[in-house]
Amino acid sequence: METAGQIRDRLLARFPGATISLLTNPGPAAEHSLLVDAAHGRAIALFLRDDPALQLDYCSNATGVDSPEKEIVETKKVSTPDPAGGPAKITEEKTTRTEPGYIEAVYHLYSMALRHGPVVIRMRTANRSDQVTLPSLTPVWRSCDFQEREIFDLYGIVFAGHPDLRRILMWDEFKDHPMRKDYVEPDDYEWEPTPHNEVLDRAKTHFAAPAASAPANAPAAPSTPAAP
Repeated sequence: METAGQIRDRLLARFPGATISLLTNPGPAAEHSLLVDAAHGRAIALFLRDDPALQLDYCSNATGVDSPEKEIVETKKVSTPDPAGGPAKITEEKTTRTEPGYIEAVYHLYSMALRHGPVVIRMRTANRSDQVTLPSLTPVWRSCDFQEREIFDLYGIVFAGHPDLRRILMWDEFKDHPMRKDYVEPDDYEWEPTPHNEVLDRAKTHFAAPAASAPANAPAAPSTPAAP
């Protein structure tokens, strides 16, 4: 089978306006992946499925990856000449930049016909707030159906063109997306039928306060005389 780099080169030749990057994996498996832009995502997927040399006809797995915004500190060495003619002074200069956050949909593709794979492709959202739409690949590989729904449910990616995009694990009224790295677990567990341990401790903050009891030496309330 062609390497990920070779597949990238062929895709760039076929889709000259596309942005396709090779992301290397330093692990022992060395499963490198191709990051493709969302605008060409579905066309590229169709090519990978229908190309005679690839025939990637099966998507075994689709999942999400959350990358929140983070600060990157970069260090570079600066050489300052010595006015007296001595050795230059070497100092380190640090700069900080903010890397915007994004969410990725990652697909593992195989060829059942040619018995090879995987080829891993990724699509990345523009941000993590109001630009989280990617093209659904379910029309290309039917096995993506439930898995894209899971990504939508847990990460919040909206898959345009999905035939039935709705939550699959959480209920419809649930807010937020539990697999995001900045997800804050709620402290109200009123839906927990039998809260216990740390769940009970959290739920106690929402219990109604017990009514104040009368002091032990307080006089008893007068009884009401029985009706004649």
